Amino acid sequence: MGNKKVVLLSCAVMRDLVGPHLDEASVETIYMDFGLHETPKRMAPALQQKLDAIEEPSVVLVGYGLCGTGIVGLEAGRHTLVIPRTHDCIAILLGSHQEYMKTIGENPGTYYLTKGWLESGSDPLREYESYVERYGQQTADTVMDTMYQNYTRICLVSHSEEDLAANRERALEVAAFCKERWGMEYIERVGSDALIAKLMNAPRDLDLLGDEFVVIPPGGKVDMNQFFDFVTRDADS
Repeated sequence: MGNKKVVLLSCAVMRDLVGPHLDEASVETIYMDFGLHETPKRMAPALQQKLDAIEEPSVVLVGYGLCGTGIVGLEAGRHTLVIPRTHDCIAILLGSHQEYMKTIGENPGTYYLTKGWLESGSDPLREYESYVERYGQQTADTVMDTMYQNYTRICLVSHSEEDLAANRERALEVAAFCKERWGMEYIERVGSDALIAKLMNAPRDLDLLGDEFVVIPPGGKVDMNQFFDFVTRDADS
């Protein structure tokens, strides 16, 4: 891509993961609030606003997965977008879409906690407390049971042992609530920075990225099929 400017447009949950691979002298960073995940329909417009504000044609590294179709419709405009071809940030934290699918296949009833979700209050305990306050306990019980009763375990996933330790106390509070209410077992897992490392190296040669990333050229738009084709092919292999 020659000497094009490189910009990282990412969910803030990726900040610590990106850090060791970030050359701040050559990459501009834009971190978006965790809360966009709570209302996916707001995600593409919010990202679009930031993207359109980048005046110089750039290679934009997008630190999101498909995220519940939240990024569908995002328009590249004058830029080239590079996006991990994953369902969501959990696959990025685990290091690959393949590892995510393997984990889901082995334990489909796993609910994941991350530093970002805990810091933003996007966890089952906070959700329950919020629903009780807004709608009353009976409605909160019904809604939460519908959302979470099929999960069998809750997993705190992070990129390092240090990060796990820093978030363990709150994660255990959430896990205790989930165990009492739905019988979920608590586990922890250190993920991998492999996919983030590839994303941060992407501008060196976009032609060598392969299936792990979606590359949207200038004038293009993010479409769900760009992710779905890969997901289907991987599941059938």
